[in-house]
Order: sequence, then C-alpha cells, then structure tokens
Amino acid sequence: MGDYGHQGDFGEQFVQSLAISANLDVVPRPWRDRRGVDWEFTYPSGDGVRKHPRILAQVKCWARSQAEPEDGSDAWRYPLRIHNYNLLAGRDWYEPRFLFLVVVPHDHTAWVDVSPDGLLLRYAAYWACFHEGAPLEGRPKDSKFKVAVPKANLLTIPALHSLFGREFREMLVES
Repeated sequence: MGDYGHQGDFGEQFVQSLAISANLDVVPRPWRDRRGVDWEFTYPSGDGVRKHPRILAQVKCWARSQAEPEDGSDAWRYPLRIHNYNLLAGRDWYEPRFLFLVVVPHDHTAWVDVSPDGLLLRYAAYWACFHEGAPLEGRPKDSKFKVAVPKANLLTIPALHSLFGREFREMLVES
C-alpha cells in the first residue's frame, strides 16, 4: 500500500493541519498546477502595514529511513526538480514563496499514531526560502538540484506566523 501520491497527500494534509491550528486561512492549489503552488495562506490580521498578507508554499513530502545514519548536517539536502526550484527562486514574485518539506518515516504505517489522548503525526515539517537564489537557467526541467532546507527552520505555529513578516516581502521586487 502507499505510493508517492499517497505520501504527497499526507505531506499536504500535515501542512494544512498545522496552518489551521495557526488560525490561517488556507486555500489549496488551483486545479491546474502551473504556478508551483500547493497552498496559499492568508493571515487574518494585519501587521500594521498590509492587511491580510498572503504567502504561497510548495509542499514536498520526503520519507527518511530511521536506519539511515544522521549525518550531523544542519540542513536536509532535498533533491528538488529544477522546474520546481525555479518556481520558488528569485525576487520577481508578488508574494513570498516557500518550500515546505515534510519529513516522514519510511514506513507509512508509522506516519500516524492514534490514541484516546490524541493524534500524533510523524515526523516534522521544515521551511526554506529561495528568494535570494537565482533561477537555474539552461538545465533540463526534470533534472534535480539538491536544495538545503535548514533543520533549524522547523515549521511550527510561531514559525508559520513569522513567514508573513516584512523581511520576506522586502526580498521581492517592488511592483
């Protein structure tokens, strides 16, 4: 049982659950995926400058075996398709864009534990922003590029709220 679609759906629902817990308005991607956006998030209050700011996210779900040794690195090295990277990289966007990487156990039956005390989702999600990187031109769209997703960028409710901050909007080209 299970396949990459199954894994991808779990990753997207993991992020959606976290965003709903953070009191964000969540809109799934449009029917046709042409923009590299899986979810649009709107913060229901303003930060004193802009009301109802919006961010966009591409969600990837990555199975890591518990048997794999921890390399001691401070970042996950995720093999992202060039096409997907180019839809996140650079400054020429209206809203900040992020990669949300959901890291799950290799065994899909370990993704969730249910008990009378609650629902536990494994493992965690992390975020990365590539606005300071340039799109990779001249490479085949389906080739892969290992992106660094900092392990310190754990996607929590406060972290999600911080992604609406002014510093991410200021990275973008003013329109």
